[in-house]
Amino acid sequence: MMRGPRAVAVAVRVGDKIVVNEEEYLPWGENYPFLKWPLVRGTVVLIESLILGVRALSLSASLVAGEEEGEGLSSLEIGLTVALALGLATFLFIFLPTWAGHLTRAWLGTWGQNTVEGASRLGIFLLYLVAVGRLRDIRRVFQYHGAEHMVINTFEEGASLTVAEAAKRSPLHPGCGTSFLLVVLVISIFVFALLGNGPWWWKFGARLLLLPLVAGLGYEFIRYARRRRRGLGLLILPGLWLQKLTTGKPDPDQLEVAISALRSVLPDRAAN
Repeated sequence: MMRGPRAVAVAVRVGDKIVVNEEEYLPWGENYPFLKWPLVRGTVVLIESLILGVRALSLSASLVAGEEEGEGLSSLEIGLTVALALGLATFLFIFLPTWAGHLTRAWLGTWGQNTVEGASRLGIFLLYLVAVGRLRDIRRVFQYHGAEHMVINTFEEGASLTVAEAAKRSPLHPGCGTSFLLVVLVISIFVFALLGNGPWWWKFGARLLLLPLVAGLGYEFIRYARRRRRGLGLLILPGLWLQKLTTGKPDPDQLEVAISALRSVLPDRAAN
């Protein structure tokens, strides 16, 4: 899947051909300018990306299954899937770490509890990535993830969008969602530490309420880092290292699919 300024495209290899589904798409911020405000846009982009990702996976599955129209899930089904994903993320990365930190209240002070909580959150995240990466289907998804990055890097460097050129590029990219999630987890450690101590239910509720702020701060950091790659080289390195868990080396066919998707959302003058 590739997103352009006013379109989103999903390219799928079906047999010996590539099927591209392109739709006009305006980010929510274009219709509601306040959604583009700093610190607000991070949460908006996260939810938008999750919805588009679910739609893309559903559409690709239906195309591979032989549905020519590639209808995928309905809006209700997409909404339920996104809600389930957010609920699972809340359980894994908010509920469990908060509970783990709270269990140490008899032995550790506020900062000690926050350290346990933060370490638990990062540990669960890493274990989750390693676990899903062992699934064959997910490994293939990660290969396509790497192909997306290689093609985007090719375009950003001004090279021709060909398989040969894309194959020379790195499968890592500083603007990747994996890096964004890592930054959010790290920022959450410091933001949540400011809340102090209190009953377990208060800790959990306060963290939920602060999630939009944490996501906003993380997005602004990633956005700034993309424009200042050289100056922030050391700070973005952990995110790039983590991407080695969520990207794989694609084959030429996968690069070709990624190129087809990117070309579909670029202006004609930049498509070559």
